[in-house]
Amino acid sequence: MGIDLGDAVAVVTGGGSGIGRAAAHSFARRGTRVVVTDIDAERARTVADELGDRAVSAVCDVTDTAALEAVRDLALERFGRVDLVMNNVGILAVGQVEDIPLETWQRVVDVNLMGIVRSNLVFLPILLEQGSGHIVNTASTAGLLPYGFDRLPYTATKHAVVGLSESLALYLRPRGIGVSCLCPAGVATNIVEQITFHGRPTSPRGPSFPILDADTVGELVADGVAEDRFLILTAPEAAAELRERGADLDAYLARLTKDLT
Repeated sequence: MGIDLGDAVAVVTGGGSGIGRAAAHSFARRGTRVVVTDIDAERARTVADELGDRAVSAVCDVTDTAALEAVRDLALERFGRVDLVMNNVGILAVGQVEDIPLETWQRVVDVNLMGIVRSNLVFLPILLEQGSGHIVNTASTAGLLPYGFDRLPYTATKHAVVGLSESLALYLRPRGIGVSCLCPAGVATNIVEQITFHGRPTSPRGPSFPILDADTVGELVADGVAEDRFLILTAPEAAAELRERGADLDAYLARLTKDLT
């Protein structure tokens, strides 16, 4: 079984809105004390106020290791421990592959992938020392499937997050620490605020997975942590796509190429 959320302390990055806010609420409903962090101080504070005296907020830019260290110190000072870390910050760049500049690639990698790397360096020593805890990394179905060529930096980093999470699970589970990888499909959030557009307009391609509200996804995350599940999907249909991909990758890509032309 996973950690006891009724006696846990969670740190949620990107917790000021969307999936992060919903997960913070779902954790808190189960008794978890929560450190809500966001690059937007007002949003983080609003969510912490919604959760009451079992929560505290902090500004955190995941590209800044010192900011993550300050969050760690706040959690230890306020609640005395850290049991659960949800790495939930992500940005998108949309455009034709040849239109997205190098500096945009670097920014997306720095936030989506290196933000998790920095978080691991800051929080893993605590979890390893206590021999318990749980990490949730927010990836995407774009990290499982190849549709996202119109947002390739996002797709590449989310594939990296999935791979990082799988290997991290093999390393940490024998040490008493769980790892979950959240791969949402369509979720109604404000992520459009985090999108930059480049070059000619593109039309998103891919399967029509159901769109869920963020609160439903928050509950899926909390249940996944409690059950110590690795892969948390918001669309079961994605599992069928994943099985088809794994069975014969060449045939799968040939089918997609035909469907998309």
